[in-house]
Amino acid sequence: MEKRIYIIGAGFAGQTIADDIKRKKVFGKVNAFLDDDIKLIGKTIDNIPVLGPISSVASILSNSDTDEAIIAIPSAPNERIKIIYETLSKNGFKHIKILPGISQVIEGDGHLVQTRDVDPLDILGRTPVTISLKKSLSYLRGKRVFITGAGGSIGSELARQLLSGGAERLYLFGHGENSICQIFRELKVLQQEGVGEKATIVPIIGDMRNREYVDYIVRQTRCDVIFHCAAYKHVPMMEENQVAAIENNVFGTKNLLDAALKHKVERFVLISTDKAVAPVSVYGVSKMLCEKLLLDAAKKTEKNQNFMFVRFANVLGSRGSILPLFQNQIAMGGPITVTDEKMERYFMTIPEACSLVLQTGGVGENGKSYLLDMGEPLKIIDLAKQIIKFSGLEPYKDIDIKIVGARKGERLIEPLWLEEEHPVKTKYQKLLQLENKEYDSQRLSDLLEKLYPICFYTEDKSDLFRDKGRLIDILCEDCKSLKDFYEQIKNDHQLRTDML
Repeated sequence: MEKRIYIIGAGFAGQTIADDIKRKKVFGKVNAFLDDDIKLIGKTIDNIPVLGPISSVASILSNSDTDEAIIAIPSAPNERIKIIYETLSKNGFKHIKILPGISQVIEGDGHLVQTRDVDPLDILGRTPVTISLKKSLSYLRGKRVFITGAGGSIGSELARQLLSGGAERLYLFGHGENSICQIFRELKVLQQEGVGEKATIVPIIGDMRNREYVDYIVRQTRCDVIFHCAAYKHVPMMEENQVAAIENNVFGTKNLLDAALKHKVERFVLISTDKAVAPVSVYGVSKMLCEKLLLDAAKKTEKNQNFMFVRFANVLGSRGSILPLFQNQIAMGGPITVTDEKMERYFMTIPEACSLVLQTGGVGENGKSYLLDMGEPLKIIDLAKQIIKFSGLEPYKDIDIKIVGARKGERLIEPLWLEEEHPVKTKYQKLLQLENKEYDSQRLSDLLEKLYPICFYTEDKSDLFRDKGRLIDILCEDCKSLKDFYEQIKNDHQLRTDML
């Protein structure tokens, strides 16, 4: 029996997906469009009837396990997507896909290859801001764009969106062979299916810590723009591997900045994090130092160069983030583990964050610090409850929620800025500018000189190599927030010991 497909939304995106399905002839037949627009209901589009309203007709359509619904309303707010999804689910649709609400879909054709299964990101949190990607990416037309960490969550989404930017070349740089291979293959499939514009895509395997190689690859690629996403970023993991965090994040970034300055890269956009604000973990310190290195490098740029950083908080759905962790815990029957009932975080979807980063890369100025407006924070325990309900289960009844306490380097609330950074609105939606808090160049140089023999074997200082204790001492001497946090942990441990 041929699979019957119902497309929710009879607009331009829905129509182009219907054309795509008709042309391929192997995915089933579009039986009808479903829409709430009274001007369209009762009409036919290319011999396909438009039925509606959605809430009224959904109950009489699906009578087969193979029936599929595709929600093709990329401009719809999360609240409407949630209502449509719940309506379809309650009325027997077991296969529900969605055309994500990303900017390039809103502006142009929708493609079947872009559809995916509905997940909690589509119905949780606020509706993402809509940005005209084709307009905001005009500065990249004909350029060579270099993405570090291109196999990661942020890097790979930047690459997907950059397909619409008219870049001449996209360089996908990373040290993970599998992840780079995966995004390279995905982008080639998207191009074959007509998504975006023509661009030569070049996968590059390499390590930022290799200074000579980084200089070589920036020179050879003659890249015009660098989006620096690569970093070790899992806080508890980096607290167990503190030297590696500094070695990769700090010295890797320094190598890339030096090469970009030397070879006159036009734009350099560093991806930063809220963990860099008054950091209480070595990872946080490493990203804070990346910000300082960027601001220092910006002082050395030539007239046509613009180096900047963009700071934001958590992104929903990134590898290692709480959303896939919670989903895995639910699949195992629970419990979901939450650090503390009071813990809260700022969240944004990956596509929205990347659209804003790409926009900032074009409008940002040299030596400026930027912050994405993350909206209101969300309590982690509330997010856990929502994801359990999304899975068709009841919190504490079907899936328990267990409070497990903070891990190394975690705090209940992550600030987005220091008081003295005074964030102010720009004329661009969801983009704030911060007052720079720079390090003196000599301070940075002295600090890196102390850290270098710990991260890299040095003949005359071989006793310091991988000395984690010395690393912490150096970082605490430089960073008061880290020192205070470590002292508090020590005092709390001593207090518990005294009580025993």
